[in-house]
Amino acid sequence: MEGLEVFFQPLGAELFENLEKEVLGNVINAHNEQGFPETEGAKIAILGVLEDRNSVGNSGCASGPDAIRSHLYKLFDFDEEIGLVDLGNISPGETTNDTYYAVKTACGELIKAGIIPLILGGSQDVTFANYSAYEDLEQTINLVTVDGKLDVGDNDEDISSENFMSKIILHQPNYLFNYSNIGHQRYLQTPSILELMEKLHFETMRLGEVTGNIQDAEPLLRNADIVSFDISAIRWADCPGSRKSGPNGLYAEEACQLSRYAGISDKLTSVGFYEYNPNDDIAGTSAHLIAQMIWCFIDGVLQRKNDYPKGSKDSYTKYIIDLSSSKHQIVFYKSDKSDRWWMDVPYPAGMKNRYERHHFVPCTYGDYVQATNEEMPDKWWKTYQKLV
Repeated sequence: MEGLEVFFQPLGAELFENLEKEVLGNVINAHNEQGFPETEGAKIAILGVLEDRNSVGNSGCASGPDAIRSHLYKLFDFDEEIGLVDLGNISPGETTNDTYYAVKTACGELIKAGIIPLILGGSQDVTFANYSAYEDLEQTINLVTVDGKLDVGDNDEDISSENFMSKIILHQPNYLFNYSNIGHQRYLQTPSILELMEKLHFETMRLGEVTGNIQDAEPLLRNADIVSFDISAIRWADCPGSRKSGPNGLYAEEACQLSRYAGISDKLTSVGFYEYNPNDDIAGTSAHLIAQMIWCFIDGVLQRKNDYPKGSKDSYTKYIIDLSSSKHQIVFYKSDKSDRWWMDVPYPAGMKNRYERHHFVPCTYGDYVQATNEEMPDKWWKTYQKLV
């Protein structure tokens, strides 16, 4: 991919030393002293972002990418060809805006080529640069964060790892259709922010709702174009490598499951893992966990079913529920390939170009059961409010 190499530093040889034969480090096409990797035929491109100047209370997370790689490259390869490349690291620019420009440009070129950018942070405000890459694609998108606290802060302040979502929500031109957060802890969250999310018909899933019902998070991730993981959403005992981690949070296996759900999504086209700080890690525990999360994400990509939006819904089983308590008819579709469910939400005539990607909403079998009991599914209603 011509021109991108100017943004990237090659990886050090030490990352590839003393590796077993069949591990990822020996099969990945990586940017090294021999040159920039060929991206043709690739499915996923790893890019490190050595930026933390806009982090809040987590200085040092810019050095996270190579620490994660040192564990990722020791994990064993997959049973099938994955088309994985590592472009190296984007160095911090003279200003953070320079770094954002490099991330935006690289991600934009990769997405246009059908390659998933997998970002290793760095601080989570880099998600704003990832989001900006979609501006030239001229389509509205959905974004999901996995975070113990919603990063919706004062928009009048400079962008940071704690207010970048405000910058995204209020960005003009606006091409954000839906925002969801998974794993927030209520006692860490300003009530007014949750009220704002409800007013905007955005979705939140509390940590307590994830625990024991993690499958309910799958439709949110299936509906995402971008997924941004803040590793401080994981409890400190499982992931000590973040200064913001606390005694409660996602368990390690839950984080891996969410990563796999993200990978399986046929809609998702970029992902990032942020806020890991090797200065606070204990025996590389967090780097090892993030490496396993990435492995699970890649495994999910390999298990994609080519369901909607890549596959046609014409081959799905269709269920129609008339709610007698309202004027609305709820149309469900079930994929014969994956047994996953969707709802078809009507939108105004003449708005096909804007809403074609968003009216077919991922859901669960539980939403179907809810509709058969004369209850309006919350996902249907929130989407309908954004479409009308």
